[in-house]
Amino acid sequence: MKFRVTMKDPDTLHDAIREAVEREVAAMPDLDDDEREAIIEKRNEKVSDKCDRWFKYSEYLTVEIDTEAMTCVVVPEPR
Repeated sequence: MKFRVTMKDPDTLHDAIREAVEREVAAMPDLDDDEREAIIEKRNEKVSDKCDRWFKYSEYLTVEIDTEAMTCVVVPEPR
């Protein structure tokens, strides 16, 4: 059997991206706080834009579950 599930969480994607970007930027030497924050904001935008392929409005994620093949696949958002 195949079926789709759409999940909604308005903060999860944003929070996960922010944490990952902050870890990357923290490893960069010789940045002051203003530079660090500017880089974090720009990278957040870029990563969020890439995630639009899978997340609608940065909140909704649809997966297709196949109980015969025992798979769960993210369904890309229509463009």
